[in-house]
Amino acid sequence: MKKILVLSLLLAGFLNAQAQEPLSVFEPLMGKTWSAEGNWGDGSKFKQDINFRYDLNKKLVIAESNGYTNREQTTYGPRNHGIRQYDEASKTIKFWEFDVFGGVTEGTVIANGKDIIYTYAYGESLVTDYWEYIDDHTYNFIVGSYENGEWKQKYLSTQFTTAKATEPKQD
Repeated sequence: MKKILVLSLLLAGFLNAQAQEPLSVFEPLMGKTWSAEGNWGDGSKFKQDINFRYDLNKKLVIAESNGYTNREQTTYGPRNHGIRQYDEASKTIKFWEFDVFGGVTEGTVIANGKDIIYTYAYGESLVTDYWEYIDDHTYNFIVGSYENGEWKQKYLSTQFTTAKATEPKQD
């Protein structure tokens, strides 16, 4: 009986520890360079490379992005610095994305299984960036107006991919 009680308490502690890791949805992104190219709905180019890492004992997710750094889309380099943090008071993941143009975008993040869904105000519109998990090396990426589980309008649809580790050759 004591063994069952101890095992139950250990299992409950383990499950509770997992429940307290709200940023774990970002785990498949960590330590990799994610790259995507495509075209926005207006025909302008989209190209981005993002690196994700944890900071402050996994209390923050840092996203550093390279992209076009001028309006003419002729210069490519450091473009965005993002922060994702779990807010204990509201029980939500919040994000801030600072760009080279002096702007900041802020909003919330929710997990839908392994999918990552960012929601934020952009001008008068409510915009969603949807990272649909395909595998540990691929996410479908859609930016648009997403309401009640349905796309009303898509502004960008592409894929973020990362290099797969190569296996060492066996002799």
